[in-house]
Amino acid sequence: MTGDVVDTVALSRLWDERWPGYSKLPSELRAARNRWVRFHALPGSKRYPGTEDEYGIVLARHSTILAELVTGSEVLVVTAGYSDASEPQEPCRSPDTVAVCPDAMYWTSVCMDDEPGFESWMHLYVSQLVWSAGVLDPLLRQVADDVIANVFIADVGLRWLYHPYDGGMDVILSSTAERDALRDRHRDWLSTRPAGL
Repeated sequence: MTGDVVDTVALSRLWDERWPGYSKLPSELRAARNRWVRFHALPGSKRYPGTEDEYGIVLARHSTILAELVTGSEVLVVTAGYSDASEPQEPCRSPDTVAVCPDAMYWTSVCMDDEPGFESWMHLYVSQLVWSAGVLDPLLRQVADDVIANVFIADVGLRWLYHPYDGGMDVILSSTAERDALRDRHRDWLSTRPAGL
């Protein structure tokens, strides 16, 4: 999983242009409600895969959606580390995260809880990698098992955001029309809950 070095200052500027006012916390990306859709990774909204066949379904669904999103030769992969300080103290990311994204570099930090005495921070690390089918499977399998959380994937222009989680994926598109078209192509993978969760 190697690619170009990311200019994190330029990436922050681009984020502010493309996603003004939106949090970089992966779990909060769905605040872009009119451009967001959630797909479940297993039939019947089952949360965790229990067999190799089910892992195959999870990875196939991720692969299908990503193949429809990725139009360039590279993607950005953002992973997280955690601490009680606004600056990361290395090693910040878990060994499991480092194992699947070893070349990631520190991008930015986001406060998750600012209550005095209980402050907590998420530190985001980014890597740019050459895209090919299956290149993210080791990472996505760890996400499916809830070993790694707070990941998002994006094209290098930040035109779309893809947040895999244990149980599925949140996809945020550039427009409502793009979201609707993607949703309609994969209706069988949608939640049956009214809120779409």
